[in-house]
Amino acid sequence: MGARLARMFRNYNVENRALREISKEKPRSAPRHATTATPSAVSSEVAELVMKKNESLLEHLRSVYVESTDPTAAPEFSGDASAGKEADRRPLRVSLPGSAFGLPELTDVPKGKLTLAEALTALGSHQHQPRTWSAEKIAQEYCLELQDTKSVVEFFIPFKVEIIPPKSRTAKQIKVS
Repeated sequence: MGARLARMFRNYNVENRALREISKEKPRSAPRHATTATPSAVSSEVAELVMKKNESLLEHLRSVYVESTDPTAAPEFSGDASAGKEADRRPLRVSLPGSAFGLPELTDVPKGKLTLAEALTALGSHQHQPRTWSAEKIAQEYCLELQDTKSVVEFFIPFKVEIIPPKSRTAKQIKVS
């Protein structure tokens, strides 16, 4: 009952109250502070200060001396770059079929790094056969640091999909299409 009464008072004479509020004089903006100088006089004074030479600043500028040289080339980048590059890379063991996301297919990766497909393969094989695929063997196969491999094997687990069969034959089943 109280909501009905409140609605009546709220909706009473709504149009007239709205019209009265709209027709009220709009509030004026606050007055600006009085200044002693005209804006053009202030801007001309600032322009003069900017254009005037400041001798103390010029002396400080003259005392600054900057000397820069190009860094020398590292010895590993000179002449024998291709031989060093080959030694730091290993051939790709596992790859995804086709070019994923339009990226070029990799043929080799830097030592100490894995592709996503290799990481999932290594973790999955360790999960299914932990004695055969120990952290030491994974580190040796993929040229990884042993401590990093132990941490990855311990803390990262690939997704495990389990399909639970229904308890009875009459339960709804998803049919293969």
